[in-house]
Amino acid sequence: MPAPRSENKMGVMPVHKLLISIALPMIISMLVQAMYNIVDSIYVAQIDAESCATTAISISFPIQNLMIAVGAGTGVGINALLSRSLGEGNREEAGRAAVNGVFLAFLSFVGFLLLGLFVVPHFVPLLTDNPQVASYAVEYLQPVCCLSFGIFGQFAFERLLQSTGKTFYSMITQATGAVINIILDPLFIFGGMGIPAMGMRGAAVATVFGQVVAMIMAILFNRYKNKEIPLSFRHFRPNGRTIRKIYAVGIPSIIMGSIATVMTVFLNLILLTFGEALGKAGEAAFGIYFKLQSFIFMPVFGLNNGMVPIIAYNYGAKKPDRILKTIRLSVTYAVSIMLVGLLIFQFLPEVLLAPFNLDAASFAVAVPALRTISWSFMFAGFCIIITSVFQALSHGMLSMFVSVGRQLIVLIPAAYLLSLSGQIHAVWWAFPIAEIASLALCVVFFLRVYKKEIAPLGKH
Repeated sequence: MPAPRSENKMGVMPVHKLLISIALPMIISMLVQAMYNIVDSIYVAQIDAESCATTAISISFPIQNLMIAVGAGTGVGINALLSRSLGEGNREEAGRAAVNGVFLAFLSFVGFLLLGLFVVPHFVPLLTDNPQVASYAVEYLQPVCCLSFGIFGQFAFERLLQSTGKTFYSMITQATGAVINIILDPLFIFGGMGIPAMGMRGAAVATVFGQVVAMIMAILFNRYKNKEIPLSFRHFRPNGRTIRKIYAVGIPSIIMGSIATVMTVFLNLILLTFGEALGKAGEAAFGIYFKLQSFIFMPVFGLNNGMVPIIAYNYGAKKPDRILKTIRLSVTYAVSIMLVGLLIFQFLPEVLLAPFNLDAASFAVAVPALRTISWSFMFAGFCIIITSVFQALSHGMLSMFVSVGRQLIVLIPAAYLLSLSGQIHAVWWAFPIAEIASLALCVVFFLRVYKKEIAPLGKH
């Protein structure tokens, strides 16, 4: 039987103050994470002068992104169920969501351990004709996959903190992991202080080390600071009903993230049709774009992480006005951030690319790539917020439909058709085209969700 509900800041604090207080620590931690992504790529770029290491990181993205999709997607499901249960005053269900979520994180690690051992060595050579690039990519991916218990544990325990609004502690764990990674990168890659040079494998080991430290900190914060969630594994047995609820939101989110992996594989194959030299330059440019755009997208994702528990809690508490105000504020902030990003990418692409040690061919491809793809930023902020609203209200399938429509139904066919022009620069226009399609789907689906889910709350 649900316990009596106590007043929680999610349901009573002024929405603007609440959103800022929860989202700001997440935005800061995401920016630190984005900084790590950039610094890691800069160090890796120094390994060789032919951009082989940079290209290896780019083609490693599909599997690494799949890992993030599984961890983050499961975390979204945990977060949505936990916050809604707390909004309803159901601590027992919140506790089940927490322990079953941690169990699912462990299963995810086992899956990627097997992937690293048996799939990576055979999958990577399919993405490049260059044996040095393939060798670098395998060196990097195997440790990242086989030691992925850190990233999955980090995702699970940080989501428990976020679901109760304790994003300050989540910020500390993420930022500490990223800073440790930044410090260890040059030592493990190039050697020093008694540590042997490990090259690409060193970059992977530094990444894993930072993730494990962040996971341990998140566990300790939950143990001593997060008393709202009863977290006990005594006599634990997986609960099928709770797992289904987590994955009702989590699986569409995982699929959404995984679609980016599929999109990247197909786009790299399209780029290879321009020949080995130009195709390799295109892959390097595309990989660097993804690193650079994280500085723009990560703050919006941090805003999302703050928004989702607020919406889910107030949906459980039947407070539609707070839901709508949260959405309006989140869209306003997200669109503003993306417009700043658009201006930076349009006017300063050469400055953004300067640290990456690109050869002349890759640099010539990357400058117009950044300018063209960034036009999609005009629409992306709104779409990111609205798809997360769907997830918070347990309509993860709608988020998945938007992602499938954008990346598979529109982006890849558009990229292929544009590649027939024989101009690699034309391929990048597929991104703005796909984002416009995403915008249309988001508007249609949101009107439907508002009518069926949000508006009726005001009648209770």
